[in-house]
Amino acid sequence: MDNEKHLIIDTCILAGKIMLENGSEVYRVEDTIERIAENAGQTDCVSYITATGLFVGFRSSSHTQLENISQRAINLEKVSAVNDLSRKFAAKELTIHELNRQLHRVDTDIPEFPLSWQILAAGIVSCTLMYIFGGTWQDFPATFVIGMVGFGLLLSVQNILKIPFLGDFLAAFAIGFFAYLAVSWHFAANLDNIIIGAVMPLVPGVAITNAFRDILAGHLISGTARITEAIFVASSIGIGIAVVFKLFM
Repeated sequence: MDNEKHLIIDTCILAGKIMLENGSEVYRVEDTIERIAENAGQTDCVSYITATGLFVGFRSSSHTQLENISQRAINLEKVSAVNDLSRKFAAKELTIHELNRQLHRVDTDIPEFPLSWQILAAGIVSCTLMYIFGGTWQDFPATFVIGMVGFGLLLSVQNILKIPFLGDFLAAFAIGFFAYLAVSWHFAANLDNIIIGAVMPLVPGVAITNAFRDILAGHLISGTARITEAIFVASSIGIGIAVVFKLFM
């Protein structure tokens, strides 16, 4: 019986960890954990979820486990996979052992998109949003290239240095600098439009949305923590652009 309870908690912890690390809201993680435990026969499961960690235990026993969340990214394919497995488990299509194995497979085998695709997508997002925000076709090529450069620099700094917020600052600085060069060398016409479009892939939109959804769901600590992180990211982007303006304008 103890081994079964440990397996249920391990499975709940693993499902919550995958979801939190890949951009899910806290209330959705809490709901998924409680549903897995209930469908496994443990109706007294209690969980406490924050943006940086999660506790799962049973009221009727001393079984409690903590998992630290040290990295956060956006991979909604993994979140969707966990939700699908939870539904299959609720429908009795999987046993708790099979669910645990499938979750481990989701955690390790579902890859992110290749970096080249992510950088290309950042360029497409940059130039299209630049145009939507009132830019012109003349700024389209420059915004496309500068958006890719900025996002590629962000990924490189995050993977190599692993210093929070430094990558956002350097990427924003590079975007502002290359936008200034593009306009100065007459490759583009409007500096503001290029910068606005190129920084869009850096903006923490998902974090801000999830933060407000967590606050509205009553998870004030997690929501506040995510808003604080989003504010620091946005501030790093703003400071990077401001430094360019201060140095070259």
